[in-house]
Amino acid sequence: MAERFRITLGQLNPTVGDLAGNAALAREAWEAGRAAGADMVALPEMFLAGYNAQDLVMKRAFQLDVMTHLETLAADCADGPALAIGAPWTEGAELFNAYVILKGGKIASRTLKHHLPNETVFDEVRVFDSGPLGGPYSVGNTRIGSPICEDAWHEDVAETLAETGAEFLLVPNGSPYYRGKFEMRLNHMVARVVETEIPLIYLNMVGGQDDQVFDGASFGLNPGGQLAFQMPTFDSAITHVDLERRPEGWRIVDGEKISQPDEWTQDYRVMVQALRDYMRKTGFKKVLLGMSGGIDSALVATIATDALGSENVRCVMLPSEYTSQASLDDAEACVQALGVRYDFVPIKQGRDAITATLAPLFEGTDEGLTEENIQSRLRGLLLMALSNKFGEMLLTTGNKSEVAVGYATIYGDMSGGYNPIKDLYKMRVFETCRWRNANHHDWMMGPAGQVIPDNIITKAPSAELRDDQKDSDSLPDYPVLDRILEILVDEDGSIADCVAEGFDRETAKKVEHLIYISEYKRFQSAPGARLTKGAFWLDRRYPIVNRWRDPS
Repeated sequence: MAERFRITLGQLNPTVGDLAGNAALAREAWEAGRAAGADMVALPEMFLAGYNAQDLVMKRAFQLDVMTHLETLAADCADGPALAIGAPWTEGAELFNAYVILKGGKIASRTLKHHLPNETVFDEVRVFDSGPLGGPYSVGNTRIGSPICEDAWHEDVAETLAETGAEFLLVPNGSPYYRGKFEMRLNHMVARVVETEIPLIYLNMVGGQDDQVFDGASFGLNPGGQLAFQMPTFDSAITHVDLERRPEGWRIVDGEKISQPDEWTQDYRVMVQALRDYMRKTGFKKVLLGMSGGIDSALVATIATDALGSENVRCVMLPSEYTSQASLDDAEACVQALGVRYDFVPIKQGRDAITATLAPLFEGTDEGLTEENIQSRLRGLLLMALSNKFGEMLLTTGNKSEVAVGYATIYGDMSGGYNPIKDLYKMRVFETCRWRNANHHDWMMGPAGQVIPDNIITKAPSAELRDDQKDSDSLPDYPVLDRILEILVDEDGSIADCVAEGFDRETAKKVEHLIYISEYKRFQSAPGARLTKGAFWLDRRYPIVNRWRDPS
């Protein structure tokens, strides 16, 4: 009978800072591995602390608490398989991103991350010290190399491990989603397998942390780059993986290969999961949002219902004299389809009182944008009052197109604690609504079928802050605006790039100007689910005061 090595993979959802809770998840995975006769139980990068913990791991008291939990976990898991878990690790004055091996009741060894990512959402050069290139660790008679996340994106760490005796690679990751990320991961890991000619297991975590969602989809590759198994995308799972020693070395025994969902399913799942975990991990149970009858609030209401269930969602219509009957009808049809609570709170009386209060100060001036924004800010005040009174978190509903150019009122419709569609351009908002009407999955808590009325999707977008207002009065048409924004924001391109693609230079310059002057709004905006590498917050960081404009 061939020699076998069983490794139990915990593709699980930690919470940043919840050391006791994360340790409990680790014990559950270890118990499952022990029951299955595993030689080793593995958890992802920085699992004990949660990821991405940012400056929290630099706090000395936190570091000491981590060590206490590691020692306790080692003692609790003494009688059974080795346990490998990611955690911050201190040696003298240095702090490392480490992968710690617990066996026999003690901390047996540790691997220190060498390559520290310093782009997009990662600031590891600021937080951690770089560990040396090292060799493998032993579990029984088997030697295992663990390049930690970024280390596996470079040749040197894996090659050093293979040259010093590693028989297979176990790569612990805290790798967050963006569109197309899985294919990039797979390509890099295939390269490592081809170079080293040994099997590789890629273990990723799942769950939401602030703006990021970790999408799991852990997998194994045999030499030559052949896929041996693939775990589910986004779902927590504990999977037992066997390796078999053959004349040519260890090989992963073929297991279940769960295919990747399509791009639209993944994006929508990220928005749902991000909100669900943000609520759970911050302690909120219910949400509310302003329901305008427009497409953005309809989509956010749907995401909230799918994330939390209809009984935990309140939609509030706050009409003014400019709110059309169509918007009233559309909002009501949507909330009825979703089965959520619907409150009707007209703002005319409050707006009249504010107008009267300001009249002596505004005397002799013309009405304009200020008066329009009073409506939005009054709605924000009323929604925040409901949030405070009932302990329901307010969701804001601005799409990425609006967030990019500042087509939103600060302290008005920008009020709120989380924005599920912050990284979704307007044209993708339309398509996502169509997708949701046609698709339903078991991870959605809302009803199946058409939940967003056709009229909401097909009518011209409007803020309805004045008579006959349309978004196109202030902005380029959304197909034009979105593509220019993709060039300038997501692709970090230039005005010349916009012109080369056929757009009018003055239109591109106007959009660029709006992006830069709106930075102060984004600085104060709610976090939201990250879908791309060009998301506003950690992916793109610009000064608020900025006089430069592209001269091309």
